[in-house]
Amino acid sequence: MTRRISGFTPSGILHLGNYLGAIRPIVDGTGHTDTVVFISDLHALTLDHDPALVRERTLEFATLLLAAGADPDRHLFLVQSHVPEHAELHYLLECTTGYGEAQRMIQFKEKSRRQEQIRMSLLTYPILMAADILLYDADEVPVGDDQSQHVELARDVAYRFNTRYGQTFTVPRAVHPPVGARIMDLATPTTKMSKSASSVAGSLRLADDPDTLRRKVMRAVTDDGRDVVYDPDRRPGVANLLDILAGCTGTDPVDLATGFDSYGQLKRAVADAVVETLGPLRKRYLELSDDPAHVRGVLRTGAARAREIAQRKVRTAKQAIGLLPA
Repeated sequence: MTRRISGFTPSGILHLGNYLGAIRPIVDGTGHTDTVVFISDLHALTLDHDPALVRERTLEFATLLLAAGADPDRHLFLVQSHVPEHAELHYLLECTTGYGEAQRMIQFKEKSRRQEQIRMSLLTYPILMAADILLYDADEVPVGDDQSQHVELARDVAYRFNTRYGQTFTVPRAVHPPVGARIMDLATPTTKMSKSASSVAGSLRLADDPDTLRRKVMRAVTDDGRDVVYDPDRRPGVANLLDILAGCTGTDPVDLATGFDSYGQLKRAVADAVVETLGPLRKRYLELSDDPAHVRGVLRTGAARAREIAQRKVRTAKQAIGLLPA
């Protein structure tokens, strides 16, 4: 069975694009895909952060993922920092990665330009991401275009380690979600909906109540003209609404465009679809939020299961690279 791994960094607020592009495929793949689902809290430390907020969002992300259908009985479900082998393998992989490889990462270049003080972890976190992937012998890593370069680094590091020290890691490949990656900010439809960068008005957050979701959709930026056509280049606002409707209903946005005579009619249909899609998730989220001890228990159990796998992989890697067994 193919093994996939999906990580969620608690540095923002989960939204509809995350659900359609990353979370729902986890649930849909249950039964024919062996999936590792983890909250990558260590990655949230690469930039300036509020420690209390990282802890709060880590629990919130875990609760939302469970509410969305992540099944701890069928998925390996954990918090990254609860499994110390992630950090241990990170160091071993640093010993097989060149400085130039890390420095060439596009996200490092972009994020470092916005920082007065650049943390070393911002440079090396793609190697930690490689450790996250290789620790569990993942075959596939669902990512957007902005993370493809990091998966390529994981592939290069795995291949190099295997070549130098013996077959140790599965060489992963990136897979791209068919929807979700296209969901744009409602207020700025030329910009991708983001966990951290989107405005409150531009992001359809998973825990938003139905009235808030409807209000955001009805206020979404559209385009000049009146006819509803799917043209992402010239009509990005309308195209985004059609992409959202298509993602929620499993239909084609081009076909959907022919069914509407006005922007208002389209917005009402989108609002209905979003509320129908996220309503059950929010209801379950509120139930789970009332019992954080249960969620923490799920995470402890997941970490214990993950460590059984991770410890074996780290032992193999340490022996291969030349360390003396304890």
